[in-house]
Amino acid sequence: MKCNLALAIFTVLTSSVIPGRAETSPDEHAYERRLRLYHTHTLEHLDVVYRRGAEYVSDALWKLDAFLRDHRTGDIHRFDPRLFDLLSDLTTASGHPDAEINIICGYRTPWSNEFLKTHTSGVAKNSLHMQAEAIDIRLPGLKTSMLRDVALGLGRGGVGYYPGSDFIHVDVGRVRHW
Repeated sequence: MKCNLALAIFTVLTSSVIPGRAETSPDEHAYERRLRLYHTHTLEHLDVVYRRGAEYVSDALWKLDAFLRDHRTGDIHRFDPRLFDLLSDLTTASGHPDAEINIICGYRTPWSNEFLKTHTSGVAKNSLHMQAEAIDIRLPGLKTSMLRDVALGLGRGGVGYYPGSDFIHVDVGRVRHW
């Protein structure tokens, strides 16, 4: 499968850590950031340390990119790692730092985005999902409205609230909400 080949090539060509891309304070240099994820469409789980101090772990980022692939097509896109920091900060700020986040939607190809636009409502023509800068989530054990409020309180990127489908959208675009 081409995804496995791409993973193997990427792993061989990259080092284990990507330096200098994370924003940190001096006391965070030894701090590890972990994400625990469950994808509601593929039924896969992922538990990964994606950042150590100021450095992102490149093989962990690749695992996250592959996990958050377009579940309709299998296509993988490189995610903006600030989105992973946002998810980590969101679980911590919600009082559930070790919670497993339910993933509703990660990356979307333009084809998948158009498919959703024609079959559902509330899908943006130029969705940040197509840039791998957005993710739709829920946090089991926490009301979606409370998760939305925590995300809004962080003041980073866009926050969409979909109570009928019981999830929120977060992205690393400009600050806005709907």
